[in-house]
Amino acid sequence: MELAELRKKAREGMKGYCRVCPVCDGRACAGEVPGMGGAGSGAGFTANLTALAKWRLNMRTIHSARDADTSLTLFGQPLSMPILAAPMTGMLYNTGGKLSDHDFSEIIIDGCLAAGTLGSSADGADASMFDGGINSIAAHGGKGIPFVKPRAQEVIFDRIREAQKAGAVAMGMDVDGAGIITMALKGQPVGPKSFMELKEVIDAAKMPFIIKGIMTPDEAVLAVDAGAAAIVVSNHGGRALDHTPGVAEVLPAIAARVRSRAIVLADGGVRSGVDVLKLLALGAHAVLVGRPLIVGAVGNGREGVAMLLNKMRSELISAMLLTGTASVTAVSPDILTPRP
Repeated sequence: MELAELRKKAREGMKGYCRVCPVCDGRACAGEVPGMGGAGSGAGFTANLTALAKWRLNMRTIHSARDADTSLTLFGQPLSMPILAAPMTGMLYNTGGKLSDHDFSEIIIDGCLAAGTLGSSADGADASMFDGGINSIAAHGGKGIPFVKPRAQEVIFDRIREAQKAGAVAMGMDVDGAGIITMALKGQPVGPKSFMELKEVIDAAKMPFIIKGIMTPDEAVLAVDAGAAAIVVSNHGGRALDHTPGVAEVLPAIAARVRSRAIVLADGGVRSGVDVLKLLALGAHAVLVGRPLIVGAVGNGREGVAMLLNKMRSELISAMLLTGTASVTAVSPDILTPRP
């Protein structure tokens, strides 16, 4: 399927929920939560793209980096690219229900594996959302990352046991979901976690654990001190707190504090392989992609997800070759220059 047809089908499938805009920047859907927009004014959503746009790439073509290597290993898994699927759920109330949450999880996990990378599953306002994701990961030999919301400790421990049973390669908690409006609307208690609560959760997991929703260096240090194998610098796609900075604004300071101790992932506004390379140069080991893969899933299922991931990988390769970057595991900040 051609990209234009995929986008057309996705627009039809999510009519009234997502406009599949030429540039997915959160302007047309501002405040549409539930839905695909950012919370309140939508400023947190748009800040992610604005922050990335403030950086430009220095073109270099006199070098010996003729073969751009996009492969790396994360959580013991060899990946074809430093691009993973972010945890996403709530297909009924966010996208119109063209796909069930279970079917969506299947498509994401399967599509990511087809592209040589890992997908994530999510927790949501309905308990079955987490179960559907876990079942999809188990069906694919544990090749996926389930995320849980910051629920009560005993509930999280139950979900950890499910992830262990599924053989998941890693597990995560999106602490940035502490105030997400759809959870409150559905009567699902979530909230911030103390350092000791994080440590209890990570100790119980007995697998690489990811803390998603880190936006300051001090909380990055707290997460790693609690035992996190990885953090995700993320403002929850601008869907939790209005007027947050963009991820690319805060990433360098966070990476400077913890990159030597833990895997640093970045999630926010990634729309192309160029965006991926920028975030790698700013200190991330890899990135998560969200909304574009929903378009891929609704537009053409597993093949749509794999197609968009491979498109980003091709764009990443091109950008690497034109900046003298030989490997995604060694991206120099010198390839970037701030926009005047």
